[in-house]
Amino acid sequence: MNEKKFHQLKLVCLGIIIGIISGIIVSIFRLTIQTNLSWFHQAFQRAHHNWWWLVIIWMINVAVVIIVGNLEKQEPAIKGSGIPQVEGQLRDEYHYHWWSVLWRKFIGGILAIGSGLFLGREGPSIQLGSTVGQGIAETLKVKNSDRKVLISSGAAAGLSAAFNAPLASVMFVLEEIFTNFSTNIWVVSLTSAVVADGVALKVFGLKPVLAMPSHSLAVGQLGWVVTLGIVLGLLGRLYQWATLNVAWIYRRLKHLPNQYWGLVPLILVIPVGFYVPYLLGGGSQIILQSANQVHIPALTTLFGVLVLRFIFSVFSYGSGMPGGIFLPMLCIGAITGEIVATVLVRANLISASLITSFIILGMVGFFAGVSKAPFTAVLLITEMVGSLTHLVSLALVSLVAYLVVDLLSGAPIYYSLLHQLLNKRLPGTKTITISQSVFVGALADGKLMKDIAWPEHCLVTKVKRSEKEFAPTGSSQIHAGDLLTIEIQDADVSKARKTIMALIH
Repeated sequence: MNEKKFHQLKLVCLGIIIGIISGIIVSIFRLTIQTNLSWFHQAFQRAHHNWWWLVIIWMINVAVVIIVGNLEKQEPAIKGSGIPQVEGQLRDEYHYHWWSVLWRKFIGGILAIGSGLFLGREGPSIQLGSTVGQGIAETLKVKNSDRKVLISSGAAAGLSAAFNAPLASVMFVLEEIFTNFSTNIWVVSLTSAVVADGVALKVFGLKPVLAMPSHSLAVGQLGWVVTLGIVLGLLGRLYQWATLNVAWIYRRLKHLPNQYWGLVPLILVIPVGFYVPYLLGGGSQIILQSANQVHIPALTTLFGVLVLRFIFSVFSYGSGMPGGIFLPMLCIGAITGEIVATVLVRANLISASLITSFIILGMVGFFAGVSKAPFTAVLLITEMVGSLTHLVSLALVSLVAYLVVDLLSGAPIYYSLLHQLLNKRLPGTKTITISQSVFVGALADGKLMKDIAWPEHCLVTKVKRSEKEFAPTGSSQIHAGDLLTIEIQDADVSKARKTIMALIH
């Protein structure tokens, strides 16, 4: 066995370890959140007979705000979903200590999501998994490129254990987090994701997370899929804007420190839990209930649920409480799909049996539009629903929603959140190394190294073409598919990186 193959095998073995540890941690995280939410549902039911239960819930929520707020003050990297922070680490633009984030994110996520806020478990699960990979990399003192491989594999393992979707988890890492399809990345990430999924399946069983019966659409009904995609794209762009700008409202609460912004949604969620407790949490119960209901609900009810979920999701995430928008996005998309389907059913344009199909399409389209990760969207919902029935329709609705958001100048939500997180970092020159593939039709495709307008203080140190690697010279020609290793020494790494992406993507 040559040195390269041995090195890859070593990374795969580390990926197995990361998958096992991440699977255990995320499974406990997921199970504890479910237990907490169940307790709150019971507490709100008891409150109808004894109002003192509302006082108890209020006191618990205030305590949660204080505890999580102090954790955030000690370690700001645990705020929000954690996905932008992981992206920042892999771009060498954001750094944190793995153990400090791991235990605080674990506790903070359980308290915030388990209290009924409209937040998802997937973002924190991704960050928890990535910190496991980071911890193993730092413990073994592996080189920086391998460190990124292990962080990526941990992220994939975390998402896989959260949703039992190993293939979508790997695609999300490749498409959204790392934006790199190198062999080591996908092989090790797939290893960790499959192992973590196996651990989670042992705990939660083989049934898909969002298993629901559905029927395929006829070719003549694909026009309604396009219509749904347009609606989802418009709503997705609004969701992007609201999520990125809601902090403006919180900043007007001048007497409330930002680490305690969670007090606002945790107090407002009490009346929601009292009157409609099934709306609490990330939204998986709403999706399943919508898919399995016997009677078609009133449109006013559906619109009310959509508006409530939309606003509370934005305010929950904007508070900085540890929790993601992945599952809330799927819930908003599902309700939107149900609304469109209900309108079509009442107009006698489709059969009522297709409502569940539109719920599935809604989840895919909304996620694809907001995250601008259509491949992940299709794979994720296919695995979560456990059906291959709708592949053509899923691809179509995700493409349409993606294009609508793109035409409205919407950027991938997690990239935008990362940019907001970095917030024009203070100057300070440093050297980082990135690896990126050259896309077909890119400005650099087919050009000589010396003819490409690389940013100042940037050096391409290695080119990998198929199985061949070489150090380029000025006369070396760049081809689509080449994997470039680039060193950047710049005070504004983010700006230099953006220039490079414009040349090779």
